[in-house]
Amino acid sequence: MTTSRESSDLLPAETETALDRAIDSAARHEGLFSLRAANIKQSAVRDVFDISIRPGLVSLAGGSPYLKSLPLEDLGRTAQRIIAEHGLEALQYGGGQGMEELRRLVCDVMAAEGIEGANPEDIVITTGSQSAQDVAAKVFCNPGDVILCEDPTYVGALNTFEAYEVDVVTVPMDENGLIPDELERIIGELQEQGRTIKLLYTIPSFNNPSGITLAADRRQRVVDICRDNTILVLEDNPYGMLRFDGEPLEPMRAHNPDDVIYLGSFSKIFAPGVRLGWALVPKHLYRRFYLACEAVVLCPSPLTQMLVTAYLTDYDWRGHLQAMRSLYRERCDAMLGALAEEFPDGVHWTTPDGGFFVWVTLPEGIDTYPLLYTAIDAGVVFIPGAAFSPSDEPSNKLRLAFSAVSPEDIVEGVRRLAPILRSAIEENRA
Repeated sequence: MTTSRESSDLLPAETETALDRAIDSAARHEGLFSLRAANIKQSAVRDVFDISIRPGLVSLAGGSPYLKSLPLEDLGRTAQRIIAEHGLEALQYGGGQGMEELRRLVCDVMAAEGIEGANPEDIVITTGSQSAQDVAAKVFCNPGDVILCEDPTYVGALNTFEAYEVDVVTVPMDENGLIPDELERIIGELQEQGRTIKLLYTIPSFNNPSGITLAADRRQRVVDICRDNTILVLEDNPYGMLRFDGEPLEPMRAHNPDDVIYLGSFSKIFAPGVRLGWALVPKHLYRRFYLACEAVVLCPSPLTQMLVTAYLTDYDWRGHLQAMRSLYRERCDAMLGALAEEFPDGVHWTTPDGGFFVWVTLPEGIDTYPLLYTAIDAGVVFIPGAAFSPSDEPSNKLRLAFSAVSPEDIVEGVRRLAPILRSAIEENRA
């Protein structure tokens, strides 16, 4: 390795001095990092996101909603009116719990999905559901505690939990979601080891990354198993209203107000740029959860809260969601058709009923991470499966996203990816 000293002849004196100063500072400050900081990792999804914006690439990586159908000009006028008429409130600090009107509207949104009778006083408006995951780990978990989750699961949640020095233990899924018998078995084994299990983190509807939905007849049993073992359910449901047939499955929170913390988000049903979500928290847990939220962000943005409030009251958000469900169904169908047409024998994939993702499984022995670089050279991007597991083991799986890509680009992206997978399978057989 070449040091700054060895390369000094190639560098201007000012640059050399700056490099030396940076190296010295890094050495002096390294010992200031907490032990926890070693667990804070860059998200593989964010890494690929930066790559996927390169011109000419077909990105089947990012789970972004399609925003071009939003009434952007009208929303612009709405934002202008909010600032002109309510600027002193919109641009000032606000309450840590979130605005009451928005919390009431959140109750209407949840009622449309099957959570009836929620109290606005039990809701905290959050900076997306990501911050609520962070707060849950902070409030409930000590270093070494266990959080259970599906295998695979959302990479952002994994990064958050690991940052708090929590042990994430996965529970297998099948085509009907998390397997209750496996959940019971794993809980029993952990209890025999003297481990403390605090939470089950679950994305029951259109799991990110697999697209799998927890079957309706399993949902209550999962909650019952957790209740019997004093484990809270952290139900993350950003995709629940994006079921293609428009009939979302009843959330686990619907009949379990004391045992489920429900996380919702406007990122998928409106726009991720507003950075707003919410947590519906059991009454007996609410105060500490709310105070921890307030300690992180002080208050959610009043300006974006007012914009979301206007969207839910002045616009046909239900009609927009219906249009989006049709669009996402069309794109999912395009992807499934292209996979069936282009992918080689030995490759399998999920068939989602909603959401944004298809989960692809290659034969055992193939690591999809190195294939990413070959795919980039071929003009297509995906997310390797290893990103969605706490394990450091290679993964023979990958995630494809169809939500923000036209059907034509989906077909082209799959066409570019297919020969890479075919070559990997042939090499694996050799």
